[in-house]
Amino acid sequence: MPDSLSPDQRLHRLTERLAEWQPLWRPLPFQHAPVPWAEAHPRLHAALLALDDAALSRLQADPFDASPLAPWLPVEALAELVALPRLSPDAVSLPEPWRQHVGGRKWQQIEAFLPKVRLAPGETLIEWCAGKGHLARSLARWHGVEVTALEWQPALCEQGRELAARQGAAVRMAVQDVMDEDAAGWLSPRTHVAALHACGDLHVRLLELAAAAGSAVTLAPCCYQRTAEPVYRPLSRQGRALAASHGLTLSRDDLSLAVQETVTAPRHVQRSRERAGAWRLGFDRLQRELRGVDEYLPVPSLAYGRMPATFEGFCRWAAARKGMALPPGVEWARLEAAGWRRHAEVARLELVRHLFRRPLEVWLALDRLCLLMEAGFSAELGTFCDRELTPRNLLLRARRPAAG
Repeated sequence: MPDSLSPDQRLHRLTERLAEWQPLWRPLPFQHAPVPWAEAHPRLHAALLALDDAALSRLQADPFDASPLAPWLPVEALAELVALPRLSPDAVSLPEPWRQHVGGRKWQQIEAFLPKVRLAPGETLIEWCAGKGHLARSLARWHGVEVTALEWQPALCEQGRELAARQGAAVRMAVQDVMDEDAAGWLSPRTHVAALHACGDLHVRLLELAAAAGSAVTLAPCCYQRTAEPVYRPLSRQGRALAASHGLTLSRDDLSLAVQETVTAPRHVQRSRERAGAWRLGFDRLQRELRGVDEYLPVPSLAYGRMPATFEGFCRWAAARKGMALPPGVEWARLEAAGWRRHAEVARLELVRHLFRRPLEVWLALDRLCLLMEAGFSAELGTFCDRELTPRNLLLRARRPAAG
């Protein structure tokens, strides 16, 4: 069924599912005890809390695989709607010298992405939001053409120039804020713009300018929530019409759900995140007891590696940030244990949101695809690598057919 669906049909059906089930996937379980939908769906709630650790881990890794939640959630329908083809050609093994100064995982992503950039005769290549131009250098050598790499930070441009000169790659680093008006001057019907994981408004800007100029695009989008708008406005006419007719409104927080998958994080990073989550929930119990107010109190985020060494230290840090005075005799062991118990419960309830994470991401990508199709482009959406290499493995390719 998935291969027979046109992009607009897939977008329509995903809109219906996301809108119908938004009372379940929108609420953040860590903010609510009990979760708002528990009373309306008691058997689903009980089934989630009864999952053992092995089942939890398996469903976190793949929420569609033999899910025991299928009696209550549209698991099969969603799995079909997110089943996108792997775009050809396959990844290549590039010469070892090309990978100098590029991290291992990033280099593997470039090897998977690079052959997907299909350059037509006479097209000039641009890398969008290029950083140091790692992708641009590989594109230049692979296609045997000069590549223009747009990057707004002068220091990164200078480093990119040095790397290109050292490696003999025909790359022109250009200082350019792609959000400025003059960015449109780089695009024309004879340009092909490539972007590997351009974030939020940066890739939206690319798509809007490409649609206006007629530039071909090869894009792996990322970080949809990095946008100036508090409420998402669909990019395509069809996306706007469907969202309005089905009552689907997406906040910036909703958009962040699409990029929460962390299958590539090292185990020690995952353990640190789990501890941070448990400690936050332990502090949440503490602040509710002290304030006498049974509601979640947001606490600022801490960068990885900056967490205090103990639960007590974290609570004292969090309390200071919220202007709370902690009394003597706080039962730290009891509260930390409560935090870990609550963390186990929240992890199971989050499986509902996990199920809708990829559907939301595909919906956002289809909205971008439809924007270009409405501008007269021939466009396709698929994957460019396995999700174990990067969960952000969606790829959009589009070009406007030649006149005549």
